[in-house]
Order: sequence, then C-alpha cells, then structure tokens
Amino acid sequence: MTPPSTLSHEQIAKARVLVVGDAMLDRYWYGAVDRISPEAPVPVVRVTRTEERIGAAANVAYNIVTLGAQASLLTVVGEDEASHQLEALVAKTGIVPYFGRDARLKTTVKLRVIGRQQQLIRLDFENTPESEVLASQSATFEKLHTQHDAVLFSDYGKGGLAHILLMISQARAAGKVVLVDPKGADYARYKNASVITPNRAELEHVIGPWSDEADLRTKAHNLRTTLNLDALLLTRSEEGMTLFDAQGELNVPAVAREVFDVTGAGDTVIATLAAMAATGMSLREAVPIANRAGGIVVGKFGTATVSYDELFAAH
Repeated sequence: MTPPSTLSHEQIAKARVLVVGDAMLDRYWYGAVDRISPEAPVPVVRVTRTEERIGAAANVAYNIVTLGAQASLLTVVGEDEASHQLEALVAKTGIVPYFGRDARLKTTVKLRVIGRQQQLIRLDFENTPESEVLASQSATFEKLHTQHDAVLFSDYGKGGLAHILLMISQARAAGKVVLVDPKGADYARYKNASVITPNRAELEHVIGPWSDEADLRTKAHNLRTTLNLDALLLTRSEEGMTLFDAQGELNVPAVAREVFDVTGAGDTVIATLAAMAATGMSLREAVPIANRAGGIVVGKFGTATVSYDELFAAH
C-alpha cells in the first residue's frame, strides 16, 4: 500500500464512490432590511441577490469529486422546478446523477432568508417519497453498486433510504466498503455496514450520555458489536475524532484553526473517508486524512470542500 501522504492523483482518480441518500437544494435569499412591516412586527427584506447550492447527499458527492475521485449520486427527487435546478447544478460538478423521480414528491428545499449578515428565517419544503419509486431506486442500486469501489449512504432522515438494510447487505456481499452517515435513533437499519460516522450529539442520542472515556469506549464497542460493524467513527468537533474497531481505539486530535465553522464538515469527513477507502486504503490509514480534511474545511466560511492539493500539499 502506498503511504497515505503520497497518494497520487492517479490513484484517487480511479476511486469510484456511489453516494446514495437524500439530496436537497439549498437556497439563499439575501436582502436589505430597512423597515418593519406595517402588517406584523417582522422585518421587511428587500431581496437583492439569490444563490443556490447543492446540499445533503449531493454535497457529500461534490466533496468526493472535489478531491479528484469519481462520484455517482443515486437519489429520489420530485418532478418539480427545484429537482431540475438541482440536477442542473449537479451536472456542472462532474457527479454522475441517477435521479429517481416521483411526481408526488416535493424535492427537499431549504430556503434561508438572510438580512444584515444574519439568517432571519429558514423555510423547509419536503415530504416522503412513495414506495414504488423507492423500489425502482433499489433496482438501480443493484446494477450500480458493483461498478463502484465504495458505497456511501448519506441519511438525512427524509425517507429516501427506506431500503438501506437490503442495500447494505448487497454491497457487503459484493465486497464493497460501506460507509454510513447516520440519522435518528434507529441504528439497527445500518447493521453490517463497514463504518458509521456519528457526531457526539447523534451518538449520545443512541447510546445515552457517557460519564468518561472508559464509559464511552464500552458503549461504543457494544454498539459496534450489536450492529456487526467493522468500525464506528465518532466525530468530536474541536476534540478531533475517535475510531472504534476490532483493534481498539484510534484517537486523532483536531487541527487548530482560527475560524471554526463546522457547516458541512461532517460531509467532508465521510466523503474523504469514502474516497480513501475506495483506493484500497484501510480505515485506520484513512481516518487521519479525513480528520485533516475536516480541519481544512472548518477553516473556511460556510459549506465548503477540500481539493487534492489542499489535502496533500503540506505532506
């Protein structure tokens, strides 16, 4: 195995990751706030600029292509204006899209209205996809997963991963590395994955609070065994991250940054982990690199990505 610090562009360029999950469109409306409405005690925002970005699973896939690897995105969207806008934005990134369309579904949109440099309100548009379109997504997955080196499930709890348990078992049977960014309290649906990557709040929601590191170690390993996972990666913001696996624990400290904006950092961490795993690297080798990527991205404002050069330049 090539030492991780000298992983070449060519090795990463061959790595293929299939991202499956809930994609969404992030909309930002920026405006001037000069007065209070005469109708109600709320600010009037005169919108001067709008911006649209790909979010959730689409942002995870975008992080993979920014690193120089190949990413396909399997997701379910509506047959609406937002879905076509999302598809157009995804197409520009180099991600290969596999969009299942459900005419009864509202494509998930998060609309943020921003005035005077602060978010005034966020409006969410969403509902749950129908079972027929999810069944066709499973059929597409069956064909696609064999053409990729790693499969990454990006769960945002929007209903697009109703059949995740079956998809994990298919990918694992085909010898693929399976990574899951989890959501909610039911981790039984992630059984048999290679690795799950909860943050502190998410893990606490499932195993309860821990009194100290020894208590955390016991609870984390118990969960790993119960779910038959190769590993559990706990992301801990300014405390770095800890990998729990059959060998024990691997603690990686956070990289100190002047700016500490964690927006989208979880997406960057799991995307980097998946890209490295897709090159054949072990999780223990990949975790310090994913931690470094997370450290770079929290040093940028807003949802950001990391390039190959940024990640490997100093090493």
